Amino acid sequence: MAHTKSSPSFNWRGWVIPVLFILLWALASWQHWLNPKLIPAPSAVLHVGWQQLFTAAFWQGVGASLLRDLSGFAVGSFLGIAFGILIGVSRWASYLLAPSFNVLRQVSLFAWLPLISTFLDYGNSAKVLFITLSVFYPVALHTLAGVNAIPLQQYEVARVYQFSPWQLLRKLILPAAAPQIFVGLQLGLIFAWLATIGSEFLLASYGVGLGNIVINGRAAQDVGLIVFGLLTIGIIGVGLNSVAVYLERRWLVWRQQG
Repeated sequence: MAHTKSSPSFNWRGWVIPVLFILLWALASWQHWLNPKLIPAPSAVLHVGWQQLFTAAFWQGVGASLLRDLSGFAVGSFLGIAFGILIGVSRWASYLLAPSFNVLRQVSLFAWLPLISTFLDYGNSAKVLFITLSVFYPVALHTLAGVNAIPLQQYEVARVYQFSPWQLLRKLILPAAAPQIFVGLQLGLIFAWLATIGSEFLLASYGVGLGNIVINGRAAQDVGLIVFGLLTIGIIGVGLNSVAVYLERRWLVWRQQG
């Protein structure tokens, strides 16, 4: 008798600590163990969040942050994959570019902010460039690792069949390096969201975004708004990562079937 695959069960264990934390938080607020001006009750945070959901500024901030995030992620991913493949397949490119790349990737990303803001000021272009840099390094490193892991025998088979450069890229390099590339893309998506919020905190003079909402809450000494903003940032980050994991699984299943 054939066994059918059961659908994944709900992971209730992962919710134990968050639920207990909220219950303890609510109990401490109800018993007046906490200063409500410093740590508002969960109901106060929900009230602030409910109000924010009906304001145009909140949704403009969400849209602006997501647009920056996805723009920087797309550019950084493309450049990272292209660079990783280039220095992985070309000995001359590796000799010329790899040493500089290995030096520059040791520089903290936040150390680039003064230079970026000097040339691009504090506008949206500076934020997108910072996000692009944060994505480029992990994607390039994992792409390079995937290309270097391809056995030489596969290149020899491609040479026997006289693959063109495009066929070599499409039929050998990208499929074989795909698992490592997806690891890099998943890390890049995480770093992109962190860089998005970080750039909005540190380059906050212009524009809108979720980071600006948190900054506004701090300026108004509205802790409930700050907590709601942080929760929104975390939820969106988890959602983006879940989408990346889903797409990776779907693509790799298709690759195995192909």
